[in-house]
This record gives sequence, structure tokens and C-alpha cells, in this order.
Amino acid sequence: MKHFIYIAVVFLVLGSCSEVKKTEEVSKPNVILIITDDQGFGDLGYYGNPHIKTPVLDSLAKRSVRFDDFLVNPVCAPTRSSIMTGKYCMSTGVHDTYRGGAMMATSEVTIAEILQESGYKTGMIGKWHLGDNYPMRPQDQGFEYTLNHLSGGIGQYGDWPNTLKRDSSYFNPILWKNGKQLQTKGYCTDVFTEAAMNYVEEHKEDPFFLYLSYNAPHGPLQLPQKYYDMYKDVDIDKGLIDEGVPYPNVTDHSRKNSRKVYGMVTNIDDNLRLLFNKLQDLGIDENTLVIFMTDNGPQHPRYIAGMRGRKGSVFQGGVRVPSFWYYPKAFKDSRDIKTTAAHYDILPTLVEFTGAKMPEELSIEGQSLLPLLTRETDTLSQRYISRYWARTAPVRYRNVSTRKENMKLVGVGKDEEGNDKFQLFDLTNDPYERNDISEGNGKLVAELKTEMDRWLENMESSEHILESPKPIIGTVHENPVMLNQNDAHFLKKDGVKKEFIYWDVLVNETKTFDIIVHFDGAINTEGKLELVLGEQSITFSIEANGQTSFSFKNIELKKGTVSIMPKTYLMKKGELKFTYPFYIEIKG
Repeated sequence: MKHFIYIAVVFLVLGSCSEVKKTEEVSKPNVILIITDDQGFGDLGYYGNPHIKTPVLDSLAKRSVRFDDFLVNPVCAPTRSSIMTGKYCMSTGVHDTYRGGAMMATSEVTIAEILQESGYKTGMIGKWHLGDNYPMRPQDQGFEYTLNHLSGGIGQYGDWPNTLKRDSSYFNPILWKNGKQLQTKGYCTDVFTEAAMNYVEEHKEDPFFLYLSYNAPHGPLQLPQKYYDMYKDVDIDKGLIDEGVPYPNVTDHSRKNSRKVYGMVTNIDDNLRLLFNKLQDLGIDENTLVIFMTDNGPQHPRYIAGMRGRKGSVFQGGVRVPSFWYYPKAFKDSRDIKTTAAHYDILPTLVEFTGAKMPEELSIEGQSLLPLLTRETDTLSQRYISRYWARTAPVRYRNVSTRKENMKLVGVGKDEEGNDKFQLFDLTNDPYERNDISEGNGKLVAELKTEMDRWLENMESSEHILESPKPIIGTVHENPVMLNQNDAHFLKKDGVKKEFIYWDVLVNETKTFDIIVHFDGAINTEGKLELVLGEQSITFSIEANGQTSFSFKNIELKKGTVSIMPKTYLMKKGELKFTYPFYIEIKG
């Protein structure tokens, strides 16, 4: 592979050919990929924010090769699936952050699986958000060591072990270590960092790939008092609004949230100091590639270096994120790379960098960035880059973009007459996307729209979008199976105000199961619970006795796909009202 040729050249300076061979055998580079959650481009001192304290990340940025125009998806799970696979998110089955749209197909080949085949130890710590049941968990997708929370965030409704802790869910969270529940002690970011330090120490003699995926500063915005106090009286807009750079519309509420975000980011910064010091103490820092990035733009309006949009938007503020690559052994000069790069470029880059072997039949969208990192070239082959965000599936043409070099077409919905509306931006001359130049550039608009249509058609016909990935029940790999709301589907029916909730599962073999329907509190009113299992239905009455769960024993399920739909109706103000369950437990 090209990587080993390159590394050999570096080592020749240090010794003989025999020494190169010996060194190469024992010193495959380690890789730590660090990603934070909802940290925007402007949530760093390095990118012009004078109020946030990030000395460690600022120092890392100054010493790193920086991709100045690094693009992700507008929201988290789609970004993560592209990182893992080198593909557009919808190709992998991921098209949403919940409602069953954040499950990555197990048939996808991940960077962890590829590196594991090449002799790497693989670890995943923090937020996974690509499916919480077998065979979609991180340990099913190539990671030998895992310590993760459920759902899209600690304390979210899908993260049922921590949900009921409400405003303290980030403290002492219940996590899943290699598939088993673990009660931890401390603030979540501190817990994840301690686990990361233990992991690198345990594997200091092995080549390792560590995916350190912090859930902070995603909401709920919970943080240690020390970090809250650090920003509680800071005027976070001071010196920024009058700089002649566009600034978002902020409110007192958003300012309060931003102060909490800044505290959470500073806590991450302090934790990264501990991790980086650990690498130095172990003597492996020179042989460890550290990548730092974030998953999308900021969740609240705040400083974002003048860019338009934020989380959920295809404008630059939603999709442009920091991307620092630090590897002192070979990337000796810090600099900005202006060539546009993207999240799905990480997989092919790491495959080439580590000398791993790309599966022969694997087709991906990403390109290796190693030639840019090593100054072999300063450009990539020309390509279009498309982005979208809408719940469930793309809506033509709302919040969708297609880009060719620095020309970007954005679909912004309908005009007053009901016609599809597009805006065109020249990012070289208009980095803040303020000046629509679609008029007078009809040929370019048509070219980009043609590519946008082609891309949308390909994504909408993707195998895993047409048939969503499914948890498998009845195996030794996960028993009991806990089905949470993040991976559930929702069905709207006429005459019913609330959507019905259901889970599509794959029954491994015909057998009997116990199915327990859990609720998030005691049931102190009468009602009924109907459990619909494909074509069969079981109903029993609920008594007002304070139960929090109801069991269906010895239910036979046939091998194959079945939908599990619990319908709960509780008496409220003299009539039965539909109520959602908390989660479903399946034993068998």
C-alpha cells in the first residue's frame, strides 16, 4: 500500500533498511478518532471565539493539519454512519436520528471491521447512535471493546436506563460495557475519558483504533457546577456582533444555553489534556494519529464564525465542522488544507494510512485524504457533494444541497406560486451564503439540479431505505432484547390523534418468548393493553394497582419478520386515552 512506502521513506532517514523493516513490524500507527456532539465550528477559541476556553484543542489545531472545509451531515446519526462506512448515510439505512431511522445495516462494512482484519485492536467509547440491538450494536460492527450509552443521547427517552433521572442523567450514568449494563460514577465526559485512558494503556503494545465519541455538548445541557460557574456571567456576544460578520439572532434563552455548552466544551478540553498526557506518559504519542472533529453544527443560535444555518440545516453552519489531523511522525507541518473533504473520506484515508486492505467488492463514496495530508497533491478528483435533512426521507426540494467545488445549489422549498425554489452560492466570494446568484446562472443551476435529482433517486432507491434494518431476537448474542423508542417506528392511522408505535424484528427461529411491556411510571388507572404481533393480537385489562410493566408469557413467534405493536389505553377524564410504552423487553 502507498502508506507503507511513505512511512518507509520517513524511517530511512533514521536508520538502515533492516531497521526500517524491524520498526515497521512493531509500530503500526495507532488511531484515535475523537468526535463531539453538537459542537459547532465556532465553539473553539481557535476559530475566533474569544469567550470559550479551549486551550488544549486550540493547541491541537495549531499543531495539526487542518481541513478548512470539512463537511458532514446536518445531524448526528447520518454523520456517524458515513464515518463508519465511507458511504452516504441513506446507503447504510440511516436517514433519521430516531423513529427507526438511526439503525445501520449489519451488512455494511465498517472501518473497525477493516482495521480489525489488519491486526488492530478496536475500541468504541461514548455515543454510538447506529442501532441499540443485535446485530447493529458497536460490538456487532467490529469493535472488540465497547462502553456506550443508548439512543441519541444520555437521558433521552430511548436511553431508558437513564431517562427517569431527568436533570441528572449525565451524572453517574448507566452505560453498556461490552453489551452488559454498568453503573458508572462521575460526569459522563469524565467517565468516557477515564475509559479511553485505560484502553490506550491496556493496548500500548498493540496497534489500536479508538473511536472516542463524546455525547457532550448535546442536550440535555447538564454539566458540573465548576464549569457552569465559569461562564454564568460572561457576555458571550461581546466583541462579536460588531465585527461586520453575520451573527445569528440570539435570545436570553439561547445565551443561557450557549454558556452551558461552553462549559461542557471546556470540560471536554480538560479531559483531552488528560488523554494526551497519558499518550505522552506511555511513549506512544509520536506513533498515534489523533483526529478531532464534530458531528454537525450547533444546536442553538450562537457564534458560528459568520456562517448561515446551524444543526439540521444544509447551509454551511450546519455541515462545516472542525477537522484536525495530528500525527507528528509524518505530518510535521501544521497547515490549512483548502480542498473540500467530507466525513466519508475518513474510512478510505485510514485504510490507506494503516496499510489495511480494502475489501475488493466494497463500493464507497469517500476518497483517501492521505495524498493531501502528505503533500503528494493539493487536490482531489472532482466530485459532487450532496446533503439533505428532513425527517424520514428527503423532501424535494427542501433543505437539500448539491455542491461542485465552491458552487453550491440549495433547495429551499417552494416559492409563493408553488414552484420549486433554489438558491445558488459562490462560496469563494460569498462564504456566508448571503447572495443568491441563481439568476443569470441558469446553466449551472440546471447542471447541479440534474446531479441533485440523480443523487436523490439513488438514495431513495437504496436497499436499506426500502427495507429498514431490523433487530434480531431469539439469539445467544442478546437475551433479553430491550427495544427502545429511538429504534421504533411510528404509524399514523385515521381517527387516531397519536401515532401507533411498533418495532419490526427478525425472529431467528420459531420459539416461545416472554414479552414485557414497560412504562415510565406506575399505572394507577384502569385501561387495556393490546399487543399486536403480526396477524395475532392479545388483549387484557389493566387494573389500577400501580404496576409499571405487564407480561405476556409463552408467546410463540414464527421464524421471520414480525411487527410488535403495543396499544395501551388508559382511563383519563372518563375516556380511554392512548399511551405510549417506555420500552419492550423480550426474553427467549
